[in-house]
Amino acid sequence: MPQSLSKVILHIIFSTKNREPWLDSNVRPRMRAYLGTICRDMGADLAHVGGVADHVHIVTTLPRTLSQAQLIEQIKKLSSKWIKALDTRYRGFFWQRGYSAFSVSPSQLEAVLRYITDQLEHHRTRTFQEEYRELLRKHGISFDERFIWD
Repeated sequence: MPQSLSKVILHIIFSTKNREPWLDSNVRPRMRAYLGTICRDMGADLAHVGGVADHVHIVTTLPRTLSQAQLIEQIKKLSSKWIKALDTRYRGFFWQRGYSAFSVSPSQLEAVLRYITDQLEHHRTRTFQEEYRELLRKHGISFDERFIWD
């Protein structure tokens, strides 16, 4: 086959360090836009960015030339650098060390996008930790509570 083609859709989730509420309603739209710009600049087709004050959800395609780890490392690194340069009050901003990435079937894409769009409503009654545990279980990922939070 002379041409390499790929369409891998990822649902990426990571939080701020210690789930601190850095992403208030003023900076959140700007952060979402910047995350989208990073994805596009890296060759990904961005479908959606959402989240609340302490974490983000990104649905994007995985560029054919990058590994999942490379993509997420660049997203986190560049966005952290960007927010720290935005204003001195963000000097202490950090993303958590880890992340989760789930594959998204094209048949489930709309449901995942709705889930991300409804984050503010969803988190009126559930914490990030509760949401995260449920997503890990739903995707059949074993985890040890001692090692998933920082």
